[in-house]
Amino acid sequence: MITASNSASSKPINLPRYFDVIVVGTGAAGLYAALCIPENLQVGLITKDVLPQSASDWAQGGLAAAIAPDDSPKLHIEDTLKAGAGLCDRFAVEFLAQQAPQCVESLIKLGVAFDRKGDELALTLEAAHSRRRVLHAADTTGRAVVTTLAAQVTRRKNISVIQQAFALNLWIDSQNNRCRGISLVYQSQIIWIKAGAVVLATGGGGQVFAQTTNPEVSTGDGVAIAWRAGAVLRDLEFFQFHPTALTKPGAPHFLISEAVRGEGAHLIDDHGYRFLFDYHPAGELAPRDVVSRAIFSHFKHLGVDPADANVWLDLRSIPEERIRHRFPNIIQVCQKWGIDVFSQPVPVAPAAHYWMGGILTDLYNRTSIPGLYAVGETASTGVHGANRLASNSLLECIVFGAQLSKIEIFPDLAYSPPPPISHLSFPSLPNFSREIAKIACLRRELPRLVWKSAGICRGKAGLQAALAQVKTWQAEFASLSLSQYLLNLQPEQTVSFSFPSADAHLRTWGETRNLLDIAYLILTSALFRTESRGGHYREDFPTPDPSWQVHTLIQHNKWWKSP
Repeated sequence: MITASNSASSKPINLPRYFDVIVVGTGAAGLYAALCIPENLQVGLITKDVLPQSASDWAQGGLAAAIAPDDSPKLHIEDTLKAGAGLCDRFAVEFLAQQAPQCVESLIKLGVAFDRKGDELALTLEAAHSRRRVLHAADTTGRAVVTTLAAQVTRRKNISVIQQAFALNLWIDSQNNRCRGISLVYQSQIIWIKAGAVVLATGGGGQVFAQTTNPEVSTGDGVAIAWRAGAVLRDLEFFQFHPTALTKPGAPHFLISEAVRGEGAHLIDDHGYRFLFDYHPAGELAPRDVVSRAIFSHFKHLGVDPADANVWLDLRSIPEERIRHRFPNIIQVCQKWGIDVFSQPVPVAPAAHYWMGGILTDLYNRTSIPGLYAVGETASTGVHGANRLASNSLLECIVFGAQLSKIEIFPDLAYSPPPPISHLSFPSLPNFSREIAKIACLRRELPRLVWKSAGICRGKAGLQAALAQVKTWQAEFASLSLSQYLLNLQPEQTVSFSFPSADAHLRTWGETRNLLDIAYLILTSALFRTESRGGHYREDFPTPDPSWQVHTLIQHNKWWKSP
């Protein structure tokens, strides 16, 4: 394993300058993809943090698969299509559901210890599923999967894990538009690495919202760098807001799994009233977007500010032994913040959770740029449509990660010795500390703006005002002397940085750039779609429009509808 150093250094880095395949991201999608790439290929696995640190690691609910006697892939397909609000790609959904049982077997063989009920795999029910089909490992399923996959990755001789390395840009051949590799911030340098193929598995972009269940690493990096490289993106307006994130001053927005409601927990207001049945006949088991909007609407009905309010998730209707068996992590986190789930309800409110849109891919994870692949939440495969069915995301990572066994390497990009490395000292920047403070300010203010304007409920005036502000911030960001220097670097030009905490500052610069870009993309996409559907709700266009049962496609600064 190749491991980054925390200390700044201008010494040459002993890092290969060519891999057959570079995989960016170490959640379930990136790890499983790396394991499925043929072992005769050398793989560079890039993570900007350390193994494992991803949204997959935080996934509680589980992995959906039709393996019960009373279930079938057909029913799984029907549930997924219904949740997707008319925008799922049926062929992709059929592929996902039909491959699910085989992928479960693969994970078990790798060592994932799903919960069992006797000799059988234990299955739970989640919202909008017609059968119990969600496999789980207590309430830390994502962690169980990712930890197992990470252990397998470290044993593979053909995989080099490059930790604490930030992917800055894709390296695109200007003559044939092929992806040649990436540029990395690594050990206080920017370096360029060639590859026969690049796989983006960087997860979602929940950090663009002030209220999110996503970890700090989820800054939309893959979508942003693919957009800047000219890849076609799809349906970026569709963001799923999870209805039940822990909401207590000082506490992180810890996700309280949908499986809790599947086991019988109730949502109540301050008066103890189960209000969800006023909004949907399925009550607590209605689709996530319905539950999130119902909570938001109930806040307005009660005359409280949604930004500061909460409802209550009451687990007391579930037998205590069942709670202890199924939700030990939720019990522990709530206890940490002074909440006893056995005697009192948990304060919760909606938060940004999952991005249905992403980089347009086919069933083999190929994007519109030759040599560039995308998998997991970064990709738009068509399986989620306008609203993801619970526990299909972890399944998608595995089903489509397995497709990387068929990855194509461009022969004309085979290894050749790199040109001589030019190590440049970073020039003195005027007002450097002021620029760093400006970047930090943008990082704080941007998520607040996007949450307010493009959160659960959206409208034309708010979206337009936010978009104008984002464009202003983008211009200010680009005019910084640090930005001017970094944006003008040439391919294969290796640069050394000598200022303190160089890696941290450069990563913050890169993440802020990506967040500004995806804020622009989400806001513009939300303005473009003049209807409400799935995770996208416009107060000025509150109903679905049949003429909008199409995809939003984006390339560069052009938006259009799919045929």
